Amino acid sequence: MMAAKIIDGKEVSNWVKENLKKEVERLKQRGITPSLKIFLVGENPASVVYVGNKEKSSKNVGIDAEVLSYNESVTEEELLNKIKELNNDPKVNGMIVQLPLPSHIDEDRVSLAIAPEKDVDGFHPHNLGMLLRGTPTLLPATPYGVLQLLKYYSIETQGKHVVVVGRSNIVGKPASVIFLLKDKFGNATVTVCHSRSKNLAEYIKQADILIVAVGKHHLITKDMVKKDAVVIDVGIHRVEDPTKKRGYRLEGDVKFDEVKEIASYITPVPGGVGPMTVAMLLQNVVNAAKLQNGITD
Repeated sequence: MMAAKIIDGKEVSNWVKENLKKEVERLKQRGITPSLKIFLVGENPASVVYVGNKEKSSKNVGIDAEVLSYNESVTEEELLNKIKELNNDPKVNGMIVQLPLPSHIDEDRVSLAIAPEKDVDGFHPHNLGMLLRGTPTLLPATPYGVLQLLKYYSIETQGKHVVVVGRSNIVGKPASVIFLLKDKFGNATVTVCHSRSKNLAEYIKQADILIVAVGKHHLITKDMVKKDAVVIDVGIHRVEDPTKKRGYRLEGDVKFDEVKEIASYITPVPGGVGPMTVAMLLQNVVNAAKLQNGITD
């Protein structure tokens, strides 16, 4: 039996970024430089790394990115006032607030203060509502990345049974709607499973395309997956590993070594969906700049 073809998220994200460089260059020739502001509150080590990665990746494709750093004691009002100011600044195309925020700040209130057309995370109820009615504008970056992976590898979704395991607002719910859209890479029959689903394995076994975003280490094993299914693993877990320099290795929600023997395509962890999230965030910044300037080509 042939082992699965590996879906290489690094390769696809590099391809997206190369295309974005050209797109940004064209926009600059029209006098538009896509601009992103990233809010960072406090010095959470993981957040500092994520933000640094987003800033560097943005600059690499020509986006004008700036990190707005605040210490832990910043008030909610200060953040809201700054967001309001940037909402009204036509030179700013996108904003993201790096989570988590300190406990005295209401994360929802701050995130929802960002104007929908500048919400490049794609989490604003307006943007999720546009997706739900079939006219998406800015898509949540991770499910957008999953969609782009399938497009890159020409994996058809029309008429296929897509099973999504997980119902978060960040991945599971929007992913389920994306594959329902009347589009070449939509038109799927979609089943959503979650922690309260009974007979989970029965549903998973029916999947032509399986998207797992549930946050449970190695939940999906070989015996649960249909032969030749496409398996997309969004989960990421640190597993202690003294043989590694960092002292740990990264693994997903899917038991990769087993499942790759039966799947037709599979994403590894790391190097699968992860790199796509930042790439599609940058795509959203460029999409936002075009939308705000009435550019449709």
